[in-house]
Amino acid sequence: MSVSDRRTEAERAWQRLEILAACTDEPGRITRLAFSPALKEANDLVLGWMREIGMAASIDAAGNVVGRYAGAAEDAPAIMLGSHLDTVRDGGRYDGALGVVAGLAVVERLASASCRLPVAIEVVGFADEEGTRFGGSVLGSMAMAGLEPSGWAARVDIEGVSAGQAAIAFGLDPARVFEASRRDTPPSAYIELHIEQGPVLEDRGVALGCVSGIAGALRAKVTVSGEAGHAGTVPMDMRADSLVAASECILAVERIAKQFQCIATVGQIRCHPNATNVIAGSVTFSLDLRSIEDGRKSAAAEDMFRAFGIIAASRGVLVETEITSDTNSTLCDPRLTGIIRKALDETGCPVIEMPSGAGHDGLNVAHIAPIAMIFVRCARGLSHHPDESITIDDLAMGIEAVVKTCTMAAGEYD
Repeated sequence: MSVSDRRTEAERAWQRLEILAACTDEPGRITRLAFSPALKEANDLVLGWMREIGMAASIDAAGNVVGRYAGAAEDAPAIMLGSHLDTVRDGGRYDGALGVVAGLAVVERLASASCRLPVAIEVVGFADEEGTRFGGSVLGSMAMAGLEPSGWAARVDIEGVSAGQAAIAFGLDPARVFEASRRDTPPSAYIELHIEQGPVLEDRGVALGCVSGIAGALRAKVTVSGEAGHAGTVPMDMRADSLVAASECILAVERIAKQFQCIATVGQIRCHPNATNVIAGSVTFSLDLRSIEDGRKSAAAEDMFRAFGIIAASRGVLVETEITSDTNSTLCDPRLTGIIRKALDETGCPVIEMPSGAGHDGLNVAHIAPIAMIFVRCARGLSHHPDESITIDDLAMGIEAVVKTCTMAAGEYD
């Protein structure tokens, strides 16, 4: 394919990313939450594009969009490409959606040349990777991997809607979502193109990176219960102030994360009754703890929870911690990683191998298939942000690298 044709291919993918960006639950921002109207709109768009380029496509029992482009060998397991279509609140255009649209571009190139690889190519748009709506990833790639989160249907969003209710409104049957499992028909490989979500590639002046592994992540909801009271009449030394206690807990999170060389974030706080002249009666905050080394993550979490208890006792409050999800780190498959390194070299990109501090659908898919990832540099390393940005030239290189990776991996079945 000529440089001009690659550019045209990337521009078409770019236009699809712009169209998906308009699918939002919050006008003026990019917000596509699990089982929301905006996600349904995005699913329908991707379904249409899949069928236009000759794929058999459907929504599976967990709300994932799945398309298949048949290969020459019917009995060979498929190579799966893709990522997630949901976003965080006020997120960016490329996190997740890039991997889905790039997968479509790969199939479109094959179909336009009337080319069938020895294996089928599947493209999937997962329904719930971010976990924004229900405080932890609920379905999506977990369902496909046959992993059922405990009590998933009972989790509620900020409006009190349960995940089970949302799934029904989305057109799913909560009792049947795990029929989406591919444990009995796993792909031969899962390959995901994703923005780096960090500044390393841009700093080194390199368009693409080969991912060595994905960090594990623990997510928890921490509730601090004190006693509300009048802001002017309760003496400072007689208060059970939940917000002050929560603040001390959050500082402990930062301190302990640094001590164990982990990454920890408290990105959400809710205070009740949230009034200027009332002592906070209760506070709930989120905890996101990550490490490429599972032992460090577990030890850091244990120290954090112990610190919460000490703080609670010293301030006369109650601290309750609910772990909403806990995933182990996952190494990318050495064979696939070797193929990607060769593909990057043939694409003309210097080979940089790097871990991913962010979680990805591959963490779950790794339970049923070998996984690999390619990173695309993003401006200033911004992600989960409306200013998320990549270039069309880097997108073109990313698509080319995935095409080469698929071709080489499929050749093993020829």
